Amino acid sequence: MANVCKACYFHIRALRHVPQSLPDVVARIVAWSIVGSRLDYCNSLFVGMTDCNFKKLQRVQNTLARVVLRAGKFEHITPALIKLHWLPVKQRVLYKQALITFNVLRHNNPSYLRDLLTIYNPSRNLRSSSHHLLSVDYMRTVSSSRCYKHSAATNGNDLPYDIRDCSSVSVFKRKLKSHLFSIAYIA
Repeated sequence: MANVCKACYFHIRALRHVPQSLPDVVARIVAWSIVGSRLDYCNSLFVGMTDCNFKKLQRVQNTLARVVLRAGKFEHITPALIKLHWLPVKQRVLYKQALITFNVLRHNNPSYLRDLLTIYNPSRNLRSSSHHLLSVDYMRTVSSSRCYKHSAATNGNDLPYDIRDCSSVSVFKRKLKSHLFSIAYIA
């Protein structure tokens, strides 16, 4: 975690001089490709991480948004993140995991992840039988609840039915980002 933040801040310091000489759109693309890719790299491993660690990563994203938009140090960051249409780090982690789970369930790839997930089949006919839910096993410890089998099922079942029922990846991505965006900024 500390190494990710350190590398991101190093690149953000270098980027502070670039946005003045680039158009806004290009500055956003360059900034996100250099720093945002470091925040997104293996971020599905961050599921279940402590809020303290998420705050460290969120500070990195906030600093990047300030640099890209040339915002002041004491300006409120939420309008900047909304303007950039960037999900907060915690929602980005949920987005990545939900996208992986959707692809695993729809395309059965990779098979080793597909073998971990089981579709919920109740013993009798219930209204939830057709809602594409995953069965959630009981986990005794916090570290075991961070495993893919448990966290993917829990987070996937928390999504609204119209998102879980999407037929294409592009529609799923659009609806999922809109849902997570509304949770992060509107609610």
